Amino acid sequence: MRPVMDRRKSSTAHYQTFPTSPPSSRGRPPSQSTDCSSDEDDDGSSSRHNHHHHHHHQDGCPLPKKQLAILAIIVLAEQTALNSIPPYLPERVATFPEVRNTNEVGVSVGAIASSFALAQFATNSLWGSLSDRIGRKPVILLGTILTAGCFVAFAFVETLWQAIFVQVLMGLVGGNQGVVSACLGEVTGCGNQSRAFVYLPVIYGIGGIAGPIVGGLLVFKQTPFSGGKENLLPYLLPNVVSAAILLVDLILAALFLDETLEGAKDLPPLWERVGDWCSWLWRSVSSSWPSYLRLLQSGGGHRSDPYHSSHNSGNNAIQSGDSHTASQALMPLLFPRSTRDLSQEKALNRDTILLLTTYFILQLSNVSFNSLYPIFSSSPPPTGRSLSTGEIGLSLSFSGLIAVVFRVSVFGKLRDRIGNRRSYRAALAGFVLSFILIPWIGYKNSKPFSGSGGGNVGLWLQIGVVLVIKTIAAVGGLTSALLLLTNSAPSGLVQTLSGVGRIVGPFLSGGLFSLATRMKLKGEALAWCTFGAVALVGFAMTFGIRGEKLDADDWGEGRDRGEAEVIEGDEETQEGGRASEEGLSRNGKRR
Repeated sequence: MRPVMDRRKSSTAHYQTFPTSPPSSRGRPPSQSTDCSSDEDDDGSSSRHNHHHHHHHQDGCPLPKKQLAILAIIVLAEQTALNSIPPYLPERVATFPEVRNTNEVGVSVGAIASSFALAQFATNSLWGSLSDRIGRKPVILLGTILTAGCFVAFAFVETLWQAIFVQVLMGLVGGNQGVVSACLGEVTGCGNQSRAFVYLPVIYGIGGIAGPIVGGLLVFKQTPFSGGKENLLPYLLPNVVSAAILLVDLILAALFLDETLEGAKDLPPLWERVGDWCSWLWRSVSSSWPSYLRLLQSGGGHRSDPYHSSHNSGNNAIQSGDSHTASQALMPLLFPRSTRDLSQEKALNRDTILLLTTYFILQLSNVSFNSLYPIFSSSPPPTGRSLSTGEIGLSLSFSGLIAVVFRVSVFGKLRDRIGNRRSYRAALAGFVLSFILIPWIGYKNSKPFSGSGGGNVGLWLQIGVVLVIKTIAAVGGLTSALLLLTNSAPSGLVQTLSGVGRIVGPFLSGGLFSLATRMKLKGEALAWCTFGAVALVGFAMTFGIRGEKLDADDWGEGRDRGEAEVIEGDEETQEGGRASEEGLSRNGKRR
């Protein structure tokens, strides 16, 4: 019998996205990728290939275009729906009876956004673990239909607490991102994974363009076809359209998405698996697992699943009905350990500590800007700029367009020229600049900013400049930060910092803006300049990051670089669907 360490490992790389942790088991690569996987001898050792032969194999791996198209549709539909909320949310919150005046809008919007992020963070591992047990496809379908239901419910909320409750539900069921990323890693194999993942952040960016248009332009306070009568449900249409987009996505996924989990074809039909799992969850700790799970544990499937191979004793405890031992056994299901094993010395060196601290500052700045911008734009003067939902939606779409263009056309070459550390430092400087500039932009219809036709050309030029600076900073900062952190910090800690930033940022920024509305003289500067000062601290700390190897020519090659960039591509677009995200995906050596 071969030693355990000599077992042949799957060639499928494991990718992960925020905030949902990746499933622990690996699916099987498509059949066409088999010939392209790394060649191994009978004793399990990899044979050596020269660089030219390696690239020949990469070029010979065709992409599974049908499955990639379905996965792209799933991502695009979900991100379009989630990004439709920010343009109208502040205006809608102002209509709730609990929000007695405009001073309370900011903190209320922050509470809604933070509740979504907290709920999603609390279940960031459950959906990936569930997909390891019942398959990727059923989890994606379940998450899609539940999210569509949440959008229908959100169309009819009339109070702040109802809105928070629905957003919590939306966060709890929003686990598709990590599962889709796992599917993408499983339908590709060998060298074509990098080529497949390069498109994922672009799809997220397109969702960041389409979503604000849906949420901004489909709000009608007056019924369009009834003589200008007041519309009793002005926010119904964007939510119904978002739900319809998700339902179309559900149908297409049900018809054309293939199951990618290894061994899933040996499981019972989908409805039986979901029913069995729900029954087990209802009983919490039952006397036995569903029959197909016992089959898997006895060797009927998932032979290469690290979760099943390392937790047999826990499952035996669950089967025996020992509730205390079983609850301990379920802990890895809810809170799986990081797959990256780093020594304490490597994880706690100066560069890593500075990277983690400044990364948290970057995330906090990014999330806070995205949360503050719709509140600031929709609020009445003098604290706000009184923009309509359509104007806010179009400006956010413009930001998403800049993100895609800059990601695809500019940032890769720029980063290759100046390096990761300098681009990271420049990104934090960009956040400082955007935070300082935005409270000083003009007002609508004021003389210095009105065009000859009564427009606000100067105002929109100023908003455009600020959004371009912020978008470029987010693209460069998140990509560079995650590339720098990939080999220097535990991924679990990075995810935690990201999650904490997404939870704290909206509530803190909204609360500061509510406080700012009570200030008579330039009160809006309070919130913006506070976060500008925080970003300035992060910018100063980046000068202490001195690891020369972080900018080495061959640093971040291969899977680690691809993983970091896919993480980044997903990060900001998931801010509770609160704004468009910026990211970049490149692979191979720096040229």
